[in-house]
Amino acid sequence: MVAPNSPFPLPTQPIDRWLRPVARFLHIQATSGIVLLLCTMVALVAANSPWAEQYLHFWHTDVVLQFGNATFHHDLHHVINDGLMAIFFFVIGLEVKRELVHGSLSNLKQSSLPIAAAIGGMIVPAAIYLSLQFGQPGMNGWGIPMATDIAFVVGCLAVLGPRVPHSLRILLLSLAIVDDIGAILVIAIGYTESLDGRYLLLAAFAVGIVHFISQIGVRRFPPYVLLGAAAWICLHESGIHATLIGVILGLMTPAKPTLVPERFRDYLHEKEREFDQRTWHQRSHRAEVVKEVQQLTRETVSPLEYLETTLHPWTAYVIMPLFALANAGVKIEPAYLADSVAISVVLGLVVGKPLGIVLFSWVVVRTGIAQLPHRINWPILISGSFLAGIGFTMALFIDGLAFGAEGLDTAKTGVLFGSAISAVIGIALLVWTLPPSPSSPSSDEADDSKSAQQRMVIHQSTQQIEVRLN
Repeated sequence: MVAPNSPFPLPTQPIDRWLRPVARFLHIQATSGIVLLLCTMVALVAANSPWAEQYLHFWHTDVVLQFGNATFHHDLHHVINDGLMAIFFFVIGLEVKRELVHGSLSNLKQSSLPIAAAIGGMIVPAAIYLSLQFGQPGMNGWGIPMATDIAFVVGCLAVLGPRVPHSLRILLLSLAIVDDIGAILVIAIGYTESLDGRYLLLAAFAVGIVHFISQIGVRRFPPYVLLGAAAWICLHESGIHATLIGVILGLMTPAKPTLVPERFRDYLHEKEREFDQRTWHQRSHRAEVVKEVQQLTRETVSPLEYLETTLHPWTAYVIMPLFALANAGVKIEPAYLADSVAISVVLGLVVGKPLGIVLFSWVVVRTGIAQLPHRINWPILISGSFLAGIGFTMALFIDGLAFGAEGLDTAKTGVLFGSAISAVIGIALLVWTLPPSPSSPSSDEADDSKSAQQRMVIHQSTQQIEVRLN
């Protein structure tokens, strides 16, 4: 489907009339957060309905793949959390690589504030949780309140519209990306109990082959997919959580194109005669020419950009919603909210996150290492820091690592309530602290503008009178 304003529109097909509204919906930045929220509500309603047992049992449906004597036998919940989420982590790896090479984390002065804020937003929540759970059975969940959910943060910012400064969006998204890096390290270091060195070496060998074929210029995706799958299996058997292979491969993805647009333009000029109507119909091996043009067209963007654009809709609208449906279904019990684990998670998200972000930000700004971005003052930063307490996806993921595949219902309850409270407080404070939208000035600004116009008219009239008198 081609955009309506494209200078070279393709013939409109009947299906385009159905796909255009879907495409417009998917291109709205906040829709992934909306879909994720809807799936969370569906999971909660189903888990607290008369059909709760059937709903929860569905995610334990066996998935079996067998090739000779090799058998892959796990339930659907495991396939989503360990298999599909590897693609989610791959996209996170791509986003981190993009920010490190081209984005807000590529410059140390520019990245010092979000890095410091993210570190504070991880250390303080974990410290609060551990201070309440040290020596208790729930101590292993210290990593749960450390992460920030990008999709929900973007959705909350979209609710406020153009009032949100662009610099605040960049700061919170950069903070969330650094948060993801921290969560990845937490998963790799804090939640790996035993290691099988043989499989770990095989995984490293597969990653080494990926690096080798990338260096010699292999551009087709199938070899990388097969090697990535082999590395996933080896890491899965080694004892390290298999999703981390997605991050490793994402960080290894080249961030520069191999063909500059000018060279591609020259190539098209050379091929211009071949696509003349008469010449084209008489030409043999036309499919090879089409494949060549397709390949060179793809080479004008980096593999990182191409894969991120291609996979992001799948992670945002398929994988993350499936994860929410499979993991957010918790039976709401009043006793869960009074449980110490739930209270620790809520305090970590609602209190620890903003406290750590603001405290570490103040230190780096005070020492001159960083400075507040344009249009952001301390009240706005404090308000926005509460949104970082929305820790849905990664928090539920770490809950499953800390307390078994199913996680702990009390911890899930704490994640859901803590994230909801953080979202409400953050939006309310931003509504209060942010200046009015430039497109809709406040009444005070309108009155000032009107007064200024009146003064201008009076001044012009006075000048005319003086001219006539002279």
